[in-house]
Amino acid sequence: MVALFDNQSIPEISPQELQQRLNSPDRDWVQLLDVREPQEVSLASLEGFRVIPLSQFRQLAEQLLQELDPHAETIAMCHHGMRSAQLCQWLQMQGFTNVKNVAGGIDAYARMADPSIPRY
Repeated sequence: MVALFDNQSIPEISPQELQQRLNSPDRDWVQLLDVREPQEVSLASLEGFRVIPLSQFRQLAEQLLQELDPHAETIAMCHHGMRSAQLCQWLQMQGFTNVKNVAGGIDAYARMADPSIPRY
């Protein structure tokens, strides 16, 4: 995926807000995407996230557009929040209206919301 960053703001969700969303009864309405590589996911992961490695994005992009609802809440995560921000921006450019990046990624989630998640 090409670096897409410009001055467009990417909405963020804090680790604590993510934890609340994951524990809420309407969690099934949220699209959860993890753009880390499989070896990273094997070290630390959150249940319910669909793994879409950014390195395989070009092959998976069309499938994603067919399978995801562009108006549903979509939350993206990576290790520290940079790769998932790229995905968020790309989704916005494709017309997605409710995307959020996990601020600080799974590392921040492990530090601030759930210390049982391993850090790497």
